[in-house]
Amino acid sequence: MPSFGTTSAARLSTCDRQLQELFERVVQTFDCSIICGTRDKAEQDRVFAEGLSKAKWLESPHNYSPSFAVDALPYPIDWGDRERMTYFAGYVKATAVNMAIPLIWGGDWDDDTEVRDNKFDDLVHFELANWRTLAADRPQSE
Repeated sequence: MPSFGTTSAARLSTCDRQLQELFERVVQTFDCSIICGTRDKAEQDRVFAEGLSKAKWLESPHNYSPSFAVDALPYPIDWGDRERMTYFAGYVKATAVNMAIPLIWGGDWDDDTEVRDNKFDDLVHFELANWRTLAADRPQSE
């Protein structure tokens, strides 16, 4: 049975408990790596400048501690394998539904199951759908 390595486990530990529980279940049957949980200002500024995020500092669910978002992809990592990332996202989304965790994937921002209407694809990004409501009671990352 797959499990997270030290780096992925450490990154996942910066995420909201619901995301931790979800990905701990996912990794049991679909090997994956955690790329990012909480982002500080410098990291958010960098990914925004590089066009990897459309959110500026304090606009991203990654900018909270613990984070309301996680970036994850199937292992072994192949950034060019769009089909496998999409397949993985379907598995994650189905697992989230079974766990009653409201989740948005960066390949379907409006959560309508139509992926061709996306203006910006972030295929490794998963966020709690209700993060803005939850954020009212959560400190932001430094």
